[in-house]
Amino acid sequence: MTRTALVLGGGGVTGVAWTIGVLHGLSAAGADLTGADLIVGTSAGSVVGAQIAAGTHDLDELYERQLTEPGDAAAARLGAAVLFRYARAMLTSRTPEEYARKLGKHALAAATVPEADRKAVLAAAILTDTWPARPLSVTAVDALTGELRSFDRDSGVPVVDAVAASCAVPGVWPPITIEGREWIDGGTHSPANAQLAAGYDRVVVIAPVGSGNGVIAAPRTQAAALTAAGARVEVVTPAAAAKKAIGHNVLDPARRAGAARAGLAQADAHVRAVTAVWAD
Repeated sequence: MTRTALVLGGGGVTGVAWTIGVLHGLSAAGADLTGADLIVGTSAGSVVGAQIAAGTHDLDELYERQLTEPGDAAAARLGAAVLFRYARAMLTSRTPEEYARKLGKHALAAATVPEADRKAVLAAAILTDTWPARPLSVTAVDALTGELRSFDRDSGVPVVDAVAASCAVPGVWPPITIEGREWIDGGTHSPANAQLAAGYDRVVVIAPVGSGNGVIAAPRTQAAALTAAGARVEVVTPAAAAKKAIGHNVLDPARRAGAARAGLAQADAHVRAVTAVWAD
């Protein structure tokens, strides 16, 4: 039996929008990936993964939501001080776990919004308060140990908590408490965590962040390992036009609509390759 996996990577508010645009464009062209046997979601990808796995809103609706005005939603930002800490952690780490531990230490000390407020925002974003019946894996990282964990419906953890943890950008949003431990963004282990699709026959990776950083693996590096193990794999990352639409601040809701349109436009270039991987 052929098994399929859809891997959705991190990338902030604009990453959510671009990913939905890509999925919507692929589906409109006949390459619907929402029926995957497994959905792996990291950070922004966990939001999209929860939305499509729940099946309560189709891609048309999800795409239209990205085109609405952001209203009073303020842009967050990875400021210079935060980026400096990221760079220093990268330059002084040898493994993803060591890198994440250093970012976790910063996250635990940072002044951010209350955890409950952040979870309320994610609850409104994912459009569901229960784990979907379909397999969904949401990644997060232990802020103290730096270890990656995958939450699913058998974890005994509310889906909102898992998604909020996966989206807990160190230094920007608060770590999320689960089972007495603090958890941060799954993207601190890798932008997509495509390794979690190991054992699946056909894998499509949609990654708003297409690069690693010397310590954490890029989506294409992880995809190459899956290919070497015998899977058919296709990776979609933002093209030049999409990068321009996304801009430098991936946490800016004002760029959401442009990112979604760029994803929709880019999808045409990937339909043939995605279909070749996904179709029987």
